[in-house]
Amino acid sequence: MYGTQGKLDIAFEFQSQIPILRPSIHSRRANITVKFQDLYGFTVEGNVDDVNVLNEVREKVRQQGRVWWALEASKGANWYLQPSISEGIALKSSLKLSVLANAITLKRLIRKGIPPVLRPKVWFSLSGAAKKKSTVPESYYNDLIKAVEGKVTAATRQIDHDLPRTFPGHPWLDTPDGHAALRRVLVGYSFRDSDVGYCQGLNYVAALLLLVMKTEEDAFWMLSVLVENVLVNDCYTNNLSGCHVEQRVFKDLLAKKCPRIAIHLEELEFDVSLVATEWFLCLFSKSLPSETTLRVWDVLFYEGAKVLFHVALAIFKMKEEELLLTHHAGDVINILQKTSHHLFDPDELLTVAFEQIGSMTTNTISKQRKKQEPAVMAELDQRLRRLNSIKIDDK
Repeated sequence: MYGTQGKLDIAFEFQSQIPILRPSIHSRRANITVKFQDLYGFTVEGNVDDVNVLNEVREKVRQQGRVWWALEASKGANWYLQPSISEGIALKSSLKLSVLANAITLKRLIRKGIPPVLRPKVWFSLSGAAKKKSTVPESYYNDLIKAVEGKVTAATRQIDHDLPRTFPGHPWLDTPDGHAALRRVLVGYSFRDSDVGYCQGLNYVAALLLLVMKTEEDAFWMLSVLVENVLVNDCYTNNLSGCHVEQRVFKDLLAKKCPRIAIHLEELEFDVSLVATEWFLCLFSKSLPSETTLRVWDVLFYEGAKVLFHVALAIFKMKEEELLLTHHAGDVINILQKTSHHLFDPDELLTVAFEQIGSMTTNTISKQRKKQEPAVMAELDQRLRRLNSIKIDDK
């Protein structure tokens, strides 16, 4: 979709990708709802305050872009790919300090956002997708797509059913070319990983990856590393056991990090999985504005799946006082949906996620998962037994 470009061309493209949104004078005066397109082609509805927030965010993106370009100029184009201390490579103490400084700089920079034009190559490198791709023949993706062409499975039938429902109205995704590209990525992956096959939710994730990565093959490898390495095991398998584990872990974390909210929701008999399941399966791609979602993914591909818990908790935390006034489950859902759909300022969200929610290590979350796994498997086994008994009774 995009050819090779020189740095000057990329810099111009970077600037042109970030337009200033200008609602009409009448809209500004009346403060009515306005529609506009975001950087990735999605039509967004919001008021003029939302437009002003987006303009401020895009100015920050420009400033952040200048920081990245300056680092590339001083340290080299791939400065962020220097070996880390944790990789077990023998380094001199002076080099260790340099690597550590780079790691701290990189973490801070990524949390502030990767410039859109650099996002494809930074994601591909830091996520492990490039390394995963390097372990197979260069023609792997094309050979796979040719080999599965025309084959019909339960997964391909579900994919065909979901294609028109994946971001309908998008100027490229909702076209024959967009559907065809998304289908090839999803069908290809369904044959690569038969344990996963296809799960609803992956269509939204893969569609957004296509928009960012520009090529089907790169989107395919990003989807592969996401499902196989970044996220918890079995998140998208047939019984969604991994997703069920994440929901239980999230409920526990909500009780620890936002105890007042957790107690109130328990009194309302509100199950947080009613909203959080979609967040975790679609990685917020259906809930947050796309530019905010991709800021979350910037951190996700570098820091891992713990980021999803940080962000989910932050959405609850940001509306704590409002949520404590609710009397019905429906009110809770409405507040959370309205909040997530209008989170146009990713800095506000990520500041709450990492500064107010506090530290959560990957090791801590792994322990929580292991604690919850037996209960989830027992629950799924019991559900399967009930289904089998119903089938026997029906015969």
